[in-house]
Amino acid sequence: MDRTSPLGAFLKARRARLSPDDVGLPRYGDRRRVPGLRREEVALLADVSAGYYTRLEQGQQANASPEVLDALARALHLSPAERDHLHDLSPTTGHRTRPATSGGAEKVSADLRTLLTTMAAHVPALVVGRRNDVLAWNRTGHALLAAHLDFAAPEAPGARPNLSRLVFLDAPTRALYRDWPAKARAVVGNLRILTARNPGDTHLAALITELTALSQEFTSMWDSHTVAPCGRDVHTLSHPAVGELTVTQQTFDVPKEPHQSLVTFTAEPGSPSAVALEALKSRGRIVDAPVACAPTP
Repeated sequence: MDRTSPLGAFLKARRARLSPDDVGLPRYGDRRRVPGLRREEVALLADVSAGYYTRLEQGQQANASPEVLDALARALHLSPAERDHLHDLSPTTGHRTRPATSGGAEKVSADLRTLLTTMAAHVPALVVGRRNDVLAWNRTGHALLAAHLDFAAPEAPGARPNLSRLVFLDAPTRALYRDWPAKARAVVGNLRILTARNPGDTHLAALITELTALSQEFTSMWDSHTVAPCGRDVHTLSHPAVGELTVTQQTFDVPKEPHQSLVTFTAEPGSPSAVALEALKSRGRIVDAPVACAPTP
């Protein structure tokens, strides 16, 4: 019986996207029942036995060494991010050096809150946690992405805005992105990485279950097993208050908080988008003075 594991499902999805021509293998004029490489072809390219690879893909083999995973990554032409994801999915090589997550509510340090407030005069920014929950944002970041939500929403751990949920289930957020499908694929690709790195996180698993149940688009993208780490993205936004603007989104790891990220948004200096950001900051609800935040439990 096929008991496909997350590792096996990822291997199968990546095998399906390649053809013999992509990897320099002859076709011999054969007709294929399914798209992509055969298991035997992947095994040949990775220099492992066909039986071993089949067991690995079907979830019947768990002891893949780092060397074997690297060989499979080369055989399947994986990107560096996909190769890392493959290792994260392996029960024998993943999670060895990564700090464990806490089951409690995520907290933002006082220093990071001060940084967010200070940045508000120039840079929209927010802090996200290990499940893409918004842990804190400055006034400008809130106005740019979610002015229709309560600014204090991140202060309630049980009801914090979740960026993944907003992109797929919140109409104003969906309307904000001119190229919503590209943003949605990036969100799904990042969620794939988060779930591989935190396989025991029941809240993250519940989020995936919720999005799968409520969004056919999410389900389709999730089934593609796309991997897309956060880093730098450019988005054109249709903002209800200041019109169209293009911003560069950058994500930075937070020192000493390995499961938190600082996300910033900037516009090209002197551009119409920069003018739009300035107009956004000058609106009545945007203030540069520090805003008192309720302590996070």
